[in-house]
Amino acid sequence: MALALDVPDRTAAMALVERFGADFGVMKVGLELFIAEGPALVRDIVATGSRVFLDLKLHDIPNTVEHAARRVGSLGVWLLTLHTQGGPDMVAAGARGLREGAADARSSAATRSPEPVALGVTVLTSDAEASPGLLAERAALAREGGCGGLVCAAPDLPTVSAAAPGLLRVVPGIRPVGASAGDQRRVATPTAALAAGADVLVIGRAVTAAADPHAAAAAVVAEVTAELAGD
Repeated sequence: MALALDVPDRTAAMALVERFGADFGVMKVGLELFIAEGPALVRDIVATGSRVFLDLKLHDIPNTVEHAARRVGSLGVWLLTLHTQGGPDMVAAGARGLREGAADARSSAATRSPEPVALGVTVLTSDAEASPGLLAERAALAREGGCGGLVCAAPDLPTVSAAAPGLLRVVPGIRPVGASAGDQRRVATPTAALAAGADVLVIGRAVTAAADPHAAAAAVVAEVTAELAGD
């Protein structure tokens, strides 16, 4: 599972890493937090032993995305998002830059960072609808462009899995029963997402904004553990 660090600064982010790192293992740094704190925060989280999911949804000309992704690769992150709306050349450039940046970092220093995975973003979970044709097209584009995974809403998993089998499936918009959907439209419970084929669940405000974050996290962990155990 990945915990979305939807907080504005390093102090709040590192408090969540310390508090929930053992439960989640993967920490998602989004656009707001990255702009506020930059690469130094990513390095600090990596140093704690947690894997980092850097969710920047890169979308620009191929050359710019390739160079940006190379920089990301040097930070030791595990996951980086590229928006498939940018097209096949851009996605391929981003995936290539990420791999090469990580390889360069490993060759120049003793690092044990995980092999990075470029994630193709299909359609944002704030979109109320996504046509199966568009989802399949973007999933296939991500696979052909060298992405190792996809980001998609739980209801879209059957479509994208058929269009791009074998990729890591990362699913945001996870809301335990009773949690508010907020600004996301295509949400799912942890159990439903896992049953549909999710590999990595992204959970944020359902834990971090809960009245009792520890209890909320424990409930999510228990639900996921039970589902994976087949209970």
